[in-house]
Amino acid sequence: MSPANHSTQVRSGFVAFVGAGPGDENLLTLRGADLLGRADVVVLDRQAYGPLLRHCREDAEVVDISADAAENSVSLRTLQEAKAGRTVVRLCPGDPSFFSSVTDEVAACVKADVDFEIVPGVPPATAVLTYAGIPPAVSVPEFRIVDAAQVDDWSVHASCEGTLVIYNGVADAVPISKALIGGGKPDTTPVAVTSDGTTTEQYTVVSTLGRLGPDLKHAGMTEPAVIVVGEAVGMRDRLSWFETKSLFGWRVLVPRTKEQSKGLSEQLRSYGAVPEEVPTISVEPPRTPQQMDRAIKGLVTGRYEWVAFTSANAVKAVREKFEEYGLDARAFAGLKVAAVGDATSRALVEFGVKPDLMPTGEQSSEGLLAEWPPYDSMLDPINRVLLPRADIATETLVAGLTQLGWECDDVTAYRTVRAAPPPAPIREAIKGGGFDAVLFTSSSTVRNLVGIAGKPHNVTVIAVIGPQTAKTAEEFGLRVDVMADRPSASALAAALADYGAKLRHAAISAGEVPRRPSQTRRGARRRVK
Repeated sequence: MSPANHSTQVRSGFVAFVGAGPGDENLLTLRGADLLGRADVVVLDRQAYGPLLRHCREDAEVVDISADAAENSVSLRTLQEAKAGRTVVRLCPGDPSFFSSVTDEVAACVKADVDFEIVPGVPPATAVLTYAGIPPAVSVPEFRIVDAAQVDDWSVHASCEGTLVIYNGVADAVPISKALIGGGKPDTTPVAVTSDGTTTEQYTVVSTLGRLGPDLKHAGMTEPAVIVVGEAVGMRDRLSWFETKSLFGWRVLVPRTKEQSKGLSEQLRSYGAVPEEVPTISVEPPRTPQQMDRAIKGLVTGRYEWVAFTSANAVKAVREKFEEYGLDARAFAGLKVAAVGDATSRALVEFGVKPDLMPTGEQSSEGLLAEWPPYDSMLDPINRVLLPRADIATETLVAGLTQLGWECDDVTAYRTVRAAPPPAPIREAIKGGGFDAVLFTSSSTVRNLVGIAGKPHNVTVIAVIGPQTAKTAEEFGLRVDVMADRPSASALAAALADYGAKLRHAAISAGEVPRRPSQTRRGARRRVK
């Protein structure tokens, strides 16, 4: 093996102990993600760190261990796989160097002469505090981290003059606070307890050492959690940024196709929401491909002056046909291309085609027609327009172009059919109020979701992309709470975020703890501040 290759490849019989971070999957280190991508075997608690498997190869073997799995059996499996010449990644909570239980596994690798690497992770001691709006070490003389399970005398830590961070102490939070007071810490010392830190389930109770008992009584705090003691807690009111997001913790149903929902889901996550993608429409090829074959041939041979795309799916269908024939975006040379909206335009640009015409107002067939020039025999050498569309597309565009003097080849590029029903837990959450909001991006998504899963619960916020979708939702007996100011998925997500922000502000102004819509239904778990 050359030196260059040696520096970029992991040797066989190798174990990497990788810190998985505090909970937010985006806090995994680059080195950790790289090793997961190379792993033959991944050993992890799947319930806690399952999302990190997206970095792995499809053929990687996953060994799922429960929180109470015997250490010796995990160590034995890791060693067996490494000795068989496989690359093993052992995902560890937080940082393997912070109060970790993998020390014995590392020692076993040394004893068995198995190569290993320890990859640091982002520790909860800093990340959870930052996500809770508490600066870990700003203008304080000391930053101390302790494991409650290893402390016998709290008076030693009562003398900490800065920020004291306590792991594994939520079950004994009240006795710990009393012990710190007994050791000389003022009972007015600020304290915060944060559970499920850096995740959308994060919840923080702010109190003082003297009042911690009553304030925690109904909070339902469980591990993983950290306790923070010190004056830095007082800065949370100014620095809190995560739990104050407009849709923090909202479970939002996105009833679209997988391809369509990706960008929308990313936008929802930026508002703190937890999107759940449930396909209601399946996009399939036309039953007979001959019509599309003729259209592509005509496009290449100069039959058309314009090609009008009314959806990203239409772009995808034409692109796939191009690839089938060995063509690329150069085949559009000399053609004029129209796109009905932003999403369709993005799909064309990704294909290598820049649209010549887009609506300046409403992103719809009507908006596109408002911009479309009439046919002029002196200026336009060809009077024909290609419209590759869905099998259920409306005739608005064809009729409007015909009135403008154009001839249209209205071609079925793809079919839309109702998707299979989602799993039972999703259906139950839809009908039982488990979702905080649902986004409807078309009338068909309303009809199809109700058809495959039933009507959303009346506590669920209904958000629609425009008036026609609102009308369809109301026909199904749904109360429309939010409507986008323009017909785009991005505007719809932004409108829901604005609605969530107003709900949050109203609750705070009334002196109440902000609650998600799903928490208002009867029998929902309620946390009391």
